[in-house]
Amino acid sequence: MSRNPEVLWAQRSDKVYLTVALPDAKDISVKCEPQGKFSFSARGVQGESFDLSLELYGAIVPEGCKTKVGLRNILCAIQKEQKGWWKRLLKSEEKPAPHIKVDWNKWCDEDEEESSSDLASDNDDAAYVGQDDESSDDEGMLYLPDLEKARGN
Repeated sequence: MSRNPEVLWAQRSDKVYLTVALPDAKDISVKCEPQGKFSFSARGVQGESFDLSLELYGAIVPEGCKTKVGLRNILCAIQKEQKGWWKRLLKSEEKPAPHIKVDWNKWCDEDEEESSSDLASDNDDAAYVGQDDESSDDEGMLYLPDLEKARGN
């Protein structure tokens, strides 16, 4: 029996970002179909099977979909066929399954897109070209200065 991996999602006007949380995954397969069908399958550390099939809200460009396999997760950047913001991730109006959640670390509102993080840059292809994930436990954490030093104490 296969299980569903946890998926985090975020979007920009031209892309949808899916992060599949599956440490040390093997036999990873990702398929994107033009009508908006996204399929993922992999084997976990103990040989268990993970499968995911999503019918996305809108049409996508399969050739513009990129995948980066890391040590802890699989990052997928999916190019939308038409630029614009989707009302939700899935075509279905039902509440998404509990294993699909918003990725607040990558989330950006429509009016913030122009001034947002490096995810919105035109050169994000480099981040998804088969490089190894050297992520650390503090990935995504904000830098906070030492307040005692800032006060001069």
